[in-house]
Amino acid sequence: MARPRKVTDEEIFAAVMRVMMRVGPADLTLAAIAGEAGVTPGLLVQRFGSKHALQVQLAERSPAMSRDYLRELRAKHDSPLATIRAYVACFADLAASPEAFARSLSYLTEDLSDPELRTHLERQSHATRREIEALLAEAITRGELKRSVNVKRLARTIEAVIGGSMITWATYRVGKAATWMRKELDAVLEPYVRA
Repeated sequence: MARPRKVTDEEIFAAVMRVMMRVGPADLTLAAIAGEAGVTPGLLVQRFGSKHALQVQLAERSPAMSRDYLRELRAKHDSPLATIRAYVACFADLAASPEAFARSLSYLTEDLSDPELRTHLERQSHATRREIEALLAEAITRGELKRSVNVKRLARTIEAVIGGSMITWATYRVGKAATWMRKELDAVLEPYVRA
């Protein structure tokens, strides 16, 4: 009988994220994660200890994952502002339907209410903000944005627009989330974009 293939932590974390895209926190079980990863729940307990410990270890990776994701997006786009627009479009995927958005909010509520998860959420947010600041600074250097832009202030505003526009789209449900969120971002950027 052949020995089963060893599943890496990264493969398990990827399985967790796929399950999270389909179910809310109450249905995120070790059994569901194990089924997605092709392992037994016992292996997950042996390796991580508990579902919460698995979530914490995934959250510990989130700052680097956010940084790397934004850098990968930058490599795919010809400008820093196009990269920021693509990043906002990725968030629109979390609000692709009212159910998906409610699921995302449920996980955010969990992250905010659990001290360990909240610490990693804050670290992830800082890492993301630094990457947005770097993109804005590059946009100034490349002549996409006016030199007078306060990079730190505009990065904070973009963060607020991402979260706020998801909520307003879910409230009004006019058109697609991606279109709604793009318009909100462009309204914020408009005074700073060079003609």
